[in-house]
Amino acid sequence: MSVGLLLITHGDIGANLLYTATRILGGSCPVAARALAVTDETQRDALMAEALRLAREVDSGDGVLVLADLYGSTPANIACSLQEGAGAIQIIAGLNLPMLVRALNYASLPLAELALKAEAGGRAGVLICASQECAAMGVMP
Repeated sequence: MSVGLLLITHGDIGANLLYTATRILGGSCPVAARALAVTDETQRDALMAEALRLAREVDSGDGVLVLADLYGSTPANIACSLQEGAGAIQIIAGLNLPMLVRALNYASLPLAELALKAEAGGRAGVLICASQECAAMGVMP
């Protein structure tokens, strides 16, 4: 079994990141993962109900890692509300592609370890690339 993933983001950011990450990993998602799009048109109660349903859907017994795009925003607040009613939940805000790829690659880790691994991957994937780093990668500025 493995930890399930739930992405809660503004609009289609989560679905697009999930699609992109699975393409990077060969075309299929290695774990149960879903994305919930938060829009201005959807009522908060409906979003909460759908988030809870999706969290339960992806949880195979090892818990759910919920990735939200922006700390303090509606998606992150909905994610935090899940901790009250949906089993083992760990939440990370600040979702980015390196974080998601790391989470997908290490989903067999226990939930707490996976959260640390994903968060570290997200941080490590954010760099200021100076011209010498670009040159070292073979990219000319």
